[in-house]
Amino acid sequence: MPETDFIKPSNPGSPFILGVAGGSGSGKTYFSRALVTKINERFGDDVCQLVYQDNFYIDQSKRFDHDGGSVNFDHPESIDFSLLASCLKKLKAGEKTEIPIYDFATHTRQPHTLPAHPKKIVVVDGILIFHAEEVCQLFDERIFFETPEELRFQRRLERDVKERGRKPEGVHQQFFKQVKPMHDLYVEPSKKFAETIVKDVGHFDHVLNNYLEKLIRL
Repeated sequence: MPETDFIKPSNPGSPFILGVAGGSGSGKTYFSRALVTKINERFGDDVCQLVYQDNFYIDQSKRFDHDGGSVNFDHPESIDFSLLASCLKKLKAGEKTEIPIYDFATHTRQPHTLPAHPKKIVVVDGILIFHAEEVCQLFDERIFFETPEELRFQRRLERDVKERGRKPEGVHQQFFKQVKPMHDLYVEPSKKFAETIVKDVGHFDHVLNNYLEKLIRL
């Protein structure tokens, strides 16, 4: 589990952008939220913000038929990476930007957006953010969660049924028809770009505390 000794932004004075990637259900989102929460609890809400890749899904309402159907949400082409890169560039330049909102119930991009103001630290969460070169190159540092497939599936099953109102059979079909192949083809190979790879769930607290201490020194 390689780690850097000291973190500093590529452009002094601009927001530090940390990318957190890994497969669906790997623990990356839990880690990202915990890191942002701890930083903001210590310094206030104006220091750190979280940006989700999931907000940048392309509107799929006209193509969606059923879970595991014609729309592959884990393929890179389902994400508007150009827009994500544009938003991150604006934040890095100290400018306000607008984050889109994706509705997983209707599979539409909502007409309203989330205003995002530049903060000292920006954490970006997503399964494919290291695969997309135009996004990957904007990160000052990258963390990848390498988690066993069985655990990732169980976490995704629980999330999608409870939070997104999906049926277990649909989640199972989608995972093994789309999620797993896309993970093997695009997500897993992108870990080569990460400075830190978390392979053991037991390392979670260690990595969280390590990055917390590094980031607060910025």
